[in-house]
This record gives sequence, structure tokens and C-alpha cells, in this order.
Amino acid sequence: MRLSRPLTVALLSALLLAACGEAEDTRPGQPVKTRQTAFKEIIKVFEPMGVMLREKRYEEEKFLRLASALHEKRDGPWAHFGPDTNYPPTKATPLVWQEPERFARERDSFLKATDELLAAARSKDQARIQAAYDAVHASCQDCHKPFKTR
Repeated sequence: MRLSRPLTVALLSALLLAACGEAEDTRPGQPVKTRQTAFKEIIKVFEPMGVMLREKRYEEEKFLRLASALHEKRDGPWAHFGPDTNYPPTKATPLVWQEPERFARERDSFLKATDELLAAARSKDQARIQAAYDAVHASCQDCHKPFKTR
């Protein structure tokens, strides 16, 4: 079976792209990889709360454990946005370093929202919890829009 030239080129291109993969963080301390891992840890505890609320399967104690874990993990990524950490495999936009005050305000908004979510989870008031969860989600989106590549 003989492949056409365009198909051969397409297949070879796909194989080369797959072989490239994502750049690896080889810098001392791996700050980019460390902050990406910290964000993934945040998502691991935040997303189950959203599922619980969206699917109307709220469990008081489980939600409180997740909110507590989020509160414990929330500081993980921020120290790893140093001035020399804008290199691949970062997903941060240059605005992180061009507008550090704005980036700090977004971080502080997230921290405040997670404080409120933990307090709401302790109250076990579902309306308050939903509003607090939505505020955390909004703070994530407000930061991702300008400061994270798609």
C-alpha cells in the first residue's frame, strides 16, 4: 500500500509533534513545575466541591474536608513566580511580570475567597457555601483570563 505525499507529510508531522512533548523544567528548584504541580493539587480538592454542588450531592463533612484541604494548599504556587521563571513550560503570560501589582491583587482575591469558602463550609449553610464557592471560582477565572495562556 502506497500513501499519498500529503498523507505521508501529515503523518510524519503528527509523529514529530507527538515526540516533541512539553518542555521540561530543568532549572534549579524547578519553579515552573513546582507551581504547576501546586495548582494541580488545588484543582484536585476544588473540583470535587463543584461536582458536589452542581449535582446536588452536598455532604457536609466531605465538603468541609475539601474546603480545609483547599485552604491548606492555596499558598503553594505563589512563591514560585519569581522574576526569572518566565520560561517554558510556563503557562503564565508575560503580564504576571509586567503587572505584578495586579497579579498580587488577583492572588489576594483568591486567598480571601478561600477564607470565605472555609468559613461557609464550617457554617454548613448551603446557600452561603454556594456563594462562596462561586466567588472562589470567579477569582480563579479573573486571574486566568489575563495571566494564563489557554
